[in-house]
Amino acid sequence: MISWKPSKQHLIIFTRYPEPGTTKTRLIPVLGDVGAANLHKQMTEHTIFQVKELQRTTRVSVEVRFTGGNLEKMQNWLGNDLKYQSQGKGDLGARMERSLINAFNQKAERVIIIGTDCPDLNSQILTTAFEELKVCNLVLGPALDGGYYLIGLQQPIAELFTNISWGTAQVFVKTVEIAQKLNLSMSYLQTLADIDRPEDLNPTF
Repeated sequence: MISWKPSKQHLIIFTRYPEPGTTKTRLIPVLGDVGAANLHKQMTEHTIFQVKELQRTTRVSVEVRFTGGNLEKMQNWLGNDLKYQSQGKGDLGARMERSLINAFNQKAERVIIIGTDCPDLNSQILTTAFEELKVCNLVLGPALDGGYYLIGLQQPIAELFTNISWGTAQVFVKTVEIAQKLNLSMSYLQTLADIDRPEDLNPTF
């Protein structure tokens, strides 16, 4: 196996293999099993496209952290030119913290995590996030539902990923509150919409 190391700027994409019935379950009542899985598939591929646009102008290494499926299925879906790693066990916070620690242990200096639920996330926003991370301890991309679609750090900070009720409208506010207590310098990106629930669906996507 080829040895792989992140560059100083490293991007981690959290996603799920689009298995009907286990993907975007909150959208199944309106889209059906296959429709919900197909929407997730489409949004993930859109995110990967934007990340590859970013790599055309910015030196950044990329890895995909996935749940569901397996390495072979992920490679068949998104290609062999990406690094893949299972998200592993634990809640979202534990899985994100683990991925950050792994990247920083391999000498990354600025690490950003994104999901794939945000169709308006583009290469320009990602470029801005990495630029901000050169001067700030923490970069956050707020989502309209009260969560965040992007988090970037200069080092792993466990407190930002513990005692948070993931999937609720309090995630962003709670994260900012913790960061302020830790005296972290912060930068906020523009607020974007996640697509998680039926009311998030919009006819143009």
